[in-house]
Amino acid sequence: MAQSIKPPIFDAIDLEREIAEEFRKLPPQEREPQPTDFAPPSVRAPDLAMPDYVEHRDGVPEIGKLSAEAVVREYEAAAKDIEALGVDLVEHVKKCEAMTRDALLVIEELKETAAQYRDEAKRVFLQIENCSLLTAEVRKTCAEMKERIATPATVELTPQEINSETRKKSTVRKLPVAPESQPQP
Repeated sequence: MAQSIKPPIFDAIDLEREIAEEFRKLPPQEREPQPTDFAPPSVRAPDLAMPDYVEHRDGVPEIGKLSAEAVVREYEAAAKDIEALGVDLVEHVKKCEAMTRDALLVIEELKETAAQYRDEAKRVFLQIENCSLLTAEVRKTCAEMKERIATPATVELTPQEINSETRKKSTVRKLPVAPESQPQP
């Protein structure tokens, strides 16, 4: 019988593995960037170390161990994310405290400004009232002066002055009045 001689067939999986291994040996500058270079940490292979708070028990099958490890890693990743949120929250609280301090300073400035406005209002109020009082006094004085000017002056005489006045009148001659100024009967 004749045996056929076949050339060795390359296993495609082995070939891909060898190419990938050679490719990984190249420095990053000499090769093209790969999607795994930019992938976020949660997409990359998980950290192989298990958290300190768990350990495998004896007799657990390998598939159970792997499943338990995968679940505990996910829980641990979530716990670390929660802790990171706490750090972020502390930063936000610090910002809020700073804003509160600033707001309290602004409130104090507003109180000072309001007090200054009240003082100014009091000053203007008093000035207006003083002007009003002065105006009223000027009006009163003007009214009194007008009354004095409008009424004829009357002089009160003492009895001695009356006697001396009557003597003067009796000695005073009456002058004839012009016909135009005499009253008509």
